[in-house]
Amino acid sequence: MSPFEALQLPNGQVLANRIAKAAMEENMADAKQAPSRELKRLYKAWADGEPGLLLTGNVMIDRHAMTGPGGVALEDEQHLDSFREWADVARAKGVHFWVQLSHPGRQTMANLGQQALAPSAVALDLGGFSKMFAKPKAMTEDDIQEVVKRFATSARLAEKAGFTGVQIHGAHGYLISQFLSPLCNQRTDRWGGSLENRARLLLEVINAVRANVSASFCVAVKLNSADFQRGGFAEADARAVVEMLNPLPIDLLELSGGSYEAPAMQGDARDGRTLAREAYFLEFAKQLATVAKMPLMVTGGIRRLPIVQQVLDSGIAMAGIATALTLEPQLIKHWREGRDLNPQLQPINWQRKPLAALATLAVVRYQMRRLSRGHRPQPKVAPWLALLRDQWFIARRTRQYRAAMTQSSH
Repeated sequence: MSPFEALQLPNGQVLANRIAKAAMEENMADAKQAPSRELKRLYKAWADGEPGLLLTGNVMIDRHAMTGPGGVALEDEQHLDSFREWADVARAKGVHFWVQLSHPGRQTMANLGQQALAPSAVALDLGGFSKMFAKPKAMTEDDIQEVVKRFATSARLAEKAGFTGVQIHGAHGYLISQFLSPLCNQRTDRWGGSLENRARLLLEVINAVRANVSASFCVAVKLNSADFQRGGFAEADARAVVEMLNPLPIDLLELSGGSYEAPAMQGDARDGRTLAREAYFLEFAKQLATVAKMPLMVTGGIRRLPIVQQVLDSGIAMAGIATALTLEPQLIKHWREGRDLNPQLQPINWQRKPLAALATLAVVRYQMRRLSRGHRPQPKVAPWLALLRDQWFIARRTRQYRAAMTQSSH
């Protein structure tokens, strides 16, 4: 199976090749949480590299529930023209462009001034950094129904704006992932307890989204293969959830792993397991490929063409690449032309793991901001400098966000 072979999805849509630009948090919305000019320019750089699929970073279904102050939110038609312009960036190249729909649940920064919602009132445990996150409130039945409705509304709006699909984010410790995890879902009603109950939100969101879009519009899911915490969502759970998803009309299932507490998506586990340097989640994906009826995609650390080939040879339909495309946005095109490139960042081995994780994200965002201004990436930027700039940027955006939210509530 060549990485440059087309992939036909269950709904009949065709992806031009087997390599996706996976989701990364850009934090690059305009002051109204709509796609900014810079964000569109960034995605044009990626579309020009001709991936089979472009996935946005988190697009929030509720502007009161943000992963960051510079996040994009799609909850009504107010800024639909801006979303249309964003979708057009990929359409011009004939590239599939899907919106990743997300709700942070308890992974909401405290300084945004919003009430965090979660399955149960279990706060994040990040040691000395725990206070950075809002204390969550256990969701009521009405809160849960509202979230299901919002996912469906945002999907309908994404199709109206000209995107070709959505991905429902059920991984990385965000809200749906929190419902799946017995560590943070301690409910005793129909949304908690057994795995069937904990998976109910994911299944209801998929069904609601599918009912609100056309049959040719792609609906994908991102799921943790494990959350890498003792007593948490494990591979056996992931396998059982995949079996629950099999009868549903899902076009692609992306497997990842981790959360803010155990950022395995950056190669860091909390339950003692050592993750390989490249294709972190491939071993889990290979096991799940034996039960999954829909095409699978695996993301996490992939940056070389031989590894992409290894992923495809394992029975996985697609390989997702993230960080490497911030260092070389034309990477996929170069590979097709026979150039063997291997862009990578230096690992940040600081003693304080949460700080190292923040610095890694900051270095990646530094590259994205350079691309968004039409500049070349700068992989050798000092991590402390990138982190300082990122924190300054986030502080400024947080003030803007809080002011805007105060105005809109009057």
